[in-house]
Amino acid sequence: MCNLVAKAILLLLCNMLFLLIFLDCGVCESDICPPSNCSLHGPEIRFPFRLKEHQLQHCGYPNFDLSCKGENTVLKLSSSMEVFVRDINYKKQTLTIFEPQNCIKGLFFNLNLSTSPFQYSSIYYCSNYTFFNCSSEVDFAYGDPIPCKRDFQHVGYGDSSLDTLPVSCQPIKTVFIPSPYRLNDVLDLMWDAPQCHDCEAKRGRCGFKNMTGEITCFYGPHKGLSGKCLEIGVGIGIFVLLVATLIGIKVYNRWKLDRKEIGNQIKVEKFLEDYKTLKPTRYSYVDLKKMTDQFKEKLGQGGYGSVFKGKLPNEVTIAIKLLQNSGGNGEEFINEVGTIGRIHHVNVVRLLGFCADKFRRALIYEFMPNKSLEKFIFSTGAKNPLLGWEKLLDIAVGVARGIEYLHQGCEQRILHFDIKPHNILLDHNFNPKISDFGLAKLCSKAQSIVSMKVARGTMGYIAPEVFSRNFGNVSYKSDVYSFGMLLLEMVGGRKNNDATIENTSEVYFPEWVYNKLNQGEGLTLRIEEDGDAEIARKLTIVALWCIQWHPVDRPSMNSVVQMLEGSEEILMMPPNPFVSTCPPDTKVALPEETHGTKLTTIPELE
Repeated sequence: MCNLVAKAILLLLCNMLFLLIFLDCGVCESDICPPSNCSLHGPEIRFPFRLKEHQLQHCGYPNFDLSCKGENTVLKLSSSMEVFVRDINYKKQTLTIFEPQNCIKGLFFNLNLSTSPFQYSSIYYCSNYTFFNCSSEVDFAYGDPIPCKRDFQHVGYGDSSLDTLPVSCQPIKTVFIPSPYRLNDVLDLMWDAPQCHDCEAKRGRCGFKNMTGEITCFYGPHKGLSGKCLEIGVGIGIFVLLVATLIGIKVYNRWKLDRKEIGNQIKVEKFLEDYKTLKPTRYSYVDLKKMTDQFKEKLGQGGYGSVFKGKLPNEVTIAIKLLQNSGGNGEEFINEVGTIGRIHHVNVVRLLGFCADKFRRALIYEFMPNKSLEKFIFSTGAKNPLLGWEKLLDIAVGVARGIEYLHQGCEQRILHFDIKPHNILLDHNFNPKISDFGLAKLCSKAQSIVSMKVARGTMGYIAPEVFSRNFGNVSYKSDVYSFGMLLLEMVGGRKNNDATIENTSEVYFPEWVYNKLNQGEGLTLRIEEDGDAEIARKLTIVALWCIQWHPVDRPSMNSVVQMLEGSEEILMMPPNPFVSTCPPDTKVALPEETHGTKLTTIPELE
């Protein structure tokens, strides 16, 4: 009993000390960062926002800076775009903006929220809209002229037909925006992080605790560290301390009796809490050093940087890609976080978090114990055993489904542009996951063709049209070509263009394997069991369909999945992809594939 009382007194003293620290650094933290505004009737500016001219750096969340222009509150959405803020709702985490020239519809022409912490409010219905340049005034059936932009006309693309456009109008740009027919002169934006709506609903105030990176909720008076603040705080604190002490004694006894069980339960609850969010978590560089035990275990090295093994606080094993400080990392880092951060598919590697701490950048992925497919198809032996044909077929189907999801399953079509064995990771069951989205591009589903200034990808996997538009336009069919080259390397167990092969007729494997099949000869590959030959033939035929020179002759990834999952007997032999016997616009019959009309090239979305 004496021991129990002593523990209770000790716990009380510790809680009192905590209370003093809390009163000094917590309840009245708003003294350091008082609310501000640009005018008497302007919106109140406080965390997560800060007024750059009047408040310190730690008073606001990154990228939530506001400034004053006269009596107007200004938000900078990009390096070249400023909007005025009319109202901020901290409970709903929304802000209402308007364009300085009252041209909210014309604002969308250059508006890009992909790198901004803000997004369109959920009250809007969003769809694709196209800006047109008309040489004369016309009357659109579905048009919406923009008075403040005399050289533009704004038309909904979904229900309207571009075939009915007057000759004097030319499409300029297509964007995914809220319906202009529901907009007046203002636009509502919202933000997901930091999440302070619960704190605001309880009449608290969010902020950085003790000027650190940890966000907490401050309760109590917001007018200064006065005697009244102390009196109220001490009164409430004593009551809380008494209750906390009694609960603490009970919790301590329970923890002592079943310490291991409670510890495991906390881990499970923490894990589930972490995975509630759909967006990756941001970590500091100090966090990375803790998670990797000072970067102790290195998994690999590449041109992008180094990969280290680590663990999250919930004991989940992770792989941390620490990027080098080179000029291209900034663009690829933003591209990968913005693209893969919102993708959730069984065949796409999951981005769990990232680090952007000054010049240090890193990406945090789920750990793949079997590393990349490259290890198993190019180098076999005791450490990397040969994968069976059934497993190769499963991997091919998984990769195809992953690419199909990127092309059709997301809000916008994602073109990967770097499908190769090195970027196909394998989990503990050898299930494939597509990785490395540093070269990926987004485009509208309705208009799948993108324009590119320079070729991107890895030699040996890049589609012909990426090098020369004589073969067609760059589109999602470019990923289909790369997937076909990947399949051929899985079938051959070697690089497609292997100068070490003694027989010069086999140096370029794709052409050699096509000639074998076309002449009715066996592939003479690693055939060990019944059924292996059929699988090898199926993978080869599908691959040869995918690597047709002209994009119009290649199947979509949906058709590729159907061919891989279907019977090998019904697959037709494709035309020879290595001899150009027809012009680019000639259409070739594909199994279960109908080709649409040729689309007009549009600029890629930033």
